[in-house]
Amino acid sequence: MSSRRDFLHRTLAISGLAMMPPRAHAASSLATRAIPGDGRRLAVVGLGTWQTFDVGRDAAARDNLGRLLSRFVELGGEVIDSSPMYGSAESVVGDLAAARKLRERLFLATKVWARGKDAGIAQMEESLRRFRTPRIELMQIHNLQDWKLHLPALRAWQTEGRIRHIGITHYSPGAYTEIEDILRREPLDFLQINYSLAEPESARRLLPLAAERGVAVIANRPFAEGALFGRVKDRTLPAAAADHGCRSWAQLFLRWILAHPAVTCAIPASNRIDYLEDNMAAGMGALPGFEEQKALARMAGF
Repeated sequence: MSSRRDFLHRTLAISGLAMMPPRAHAASSLATRAIPGDGRRLAVVGLGTWQTFDVGRDAAARDNLGRLLSRFVELGGEVIDSSPMYGSAESVVGDLAAARKLRERLFLATKVWARGKDAGIAQMEESLRRFRTPRIELMQIHNLQDWKLHLPALRAWQTEGRIRHIGITHYSPGAYTEIEDILRREPLDFLQINYSLAEPESARRLLPLAAERGVAVIANRPFAEGALFGRVKDRTLPAAAADHGCRSWAQLFLRWILAHPAVTCAIPASNRIDYLEDNMAAGMGALPGFEEQKALARMAGF
């Protein structure tokens, strides 16, 4: 990921956008998609917190992330995805959201990843404490860990109003068969799964099945942990990418994901405001469709 800065500045400079003022992206609004069966619409670009928000009590890092979180909301962002396994990320998000009075603007999503029902409940209670909130918009069973034990507890909390939506997550094709079976048998609100130009396999069965079952989809690993930037490190963004709303490789990668109508939201992680603004611009205005997705893939060499 360290080379992304070179790609970003080079491609934006070519298109005359390297010196864009901070509010330049606000000219277009961030696109939204409906949560099936709920009626609420979510902004299509969210924010992951793995590694980037695990800063503990570092005051300088927290100040930077506070400004980033405010900018995220200012640009129309809503979904913040975290996990108890991401170190101090939940606490950092909770503290910053409270200090900047952003809680009501955020769609908080986190996960339970514990062995046993009681451990799972205790972990969820701790997540609410860290987030400084009595309720959470989305609780997900992380990587299917003890999902049969945790799902009844999630449903009970949902009935009590402590959780609005429930879901499952994974990142590996090795789990796709089990996920498919769960989606067919269990009523769920969300599926979080890896989907990118480098990891497109979930589009074969899982994304269509999610759409069929009325399950919203959060796309994780949108840059395949930086592998996509390595794939294009020696290439200049094609001029034709601008015709598809892309001014950087990151925007091309994200718009490729958002071209799939089953994807509700993608969650790139960032601790830099310039990267955040670049990512958010991918969801501004009209979203591409499948034909454009093919064109974007060809531009990226896939």
